[in-house]
Amino acid sequence: MPNDTQNDSFSVAGRRFNSRLLVGTGKYKDMPETREAIDASGAEIVTIAVRRTNIGQDRDQPNILTVLPPDEFTYLPNTAGCYDAKTAVRTCRLARELLDGHNLVKLEVLGDEKTLFPDVVQTLEAAEELIKDGFDVMVYTNDDPIMAKRLEELGCVAVMPLAAPIGSGLGIRNRLNILTIVENAKVPVLVDAGVGTASDAAVAMELGCDGVLMNTAIAAADNPVLMASAMKKAIQAGREAYLAGRMTAKRFASASSPVDGLFF
Repeated sequence: MPNDTQNDSFSVAGRRFNSRLLVGTGKYKDMPETREAIDASGAEIVTIAVRRTNIGQDRDQPNILTVLPPDEFTYLPNTAGCYDAKTAVRTCRLARELLDGHNLVKLEVLGDEKTLFPDVVQTLEAAEELIKDGFDVMVYTNDDPIMAKRLEELGCVAVMPLAAPIGSGLGIRNRLNILTIVENAKVPVLVDAGVGTASDAAVAMELGCDGVLMNTAIAAADNPVLMASAMKKAIQAGREAYLAGRMTAKRFASASSPVDGLFF
């Protein structure tokens, strides 16, 4: 393990990244704020909701790609708003066409509009078809270790369990499940959805996650740019704490100063 985070990077689908914070591009008040917040976050990967964001579908509307140029960021088109495998697959194929053959995608297939929990059956179906079609699939899923492992075995390049419902800001609800997913995985594990503040991001990293993806936690803050900066630092601090190896928790007190060799 590295002793610090100076040269501590992670790779997904054969691509290496220094920043372990991935950010979304929705919900900001305007394009300039979007760019300023993402710059403050230090993120290298930005996720774009293909069904809700103009990446070339409408030539009369502002294109997010002009604000976040492809030579500066790695795009992660996502299937937000898809409720069945067929729609999700079609959305990924549209993104690949608009982005000149770009194959790295974030797959999410939702079960209903109230909870926005993943429909794992439809997710498995979509993932299988996309992988056969040559896509590198980073997949949003629930915090179920069995499902996470199954998606990995199917060929997904990263699994992205939720911390809590999308946009809820509740933080990690089940640390033990996230820890089990991390311990069993041979591909990157990134917490996705439900982060609310910097301490939530730090916890995810302390559990050994490879990264965290967030949007609302930054965009819905009173000061998105300042929150983006806080999240960047939290990711770094949590990663360093994980690498350092925390002390063993104890039920009773343990003196921090030695009792041997007292002067009186």
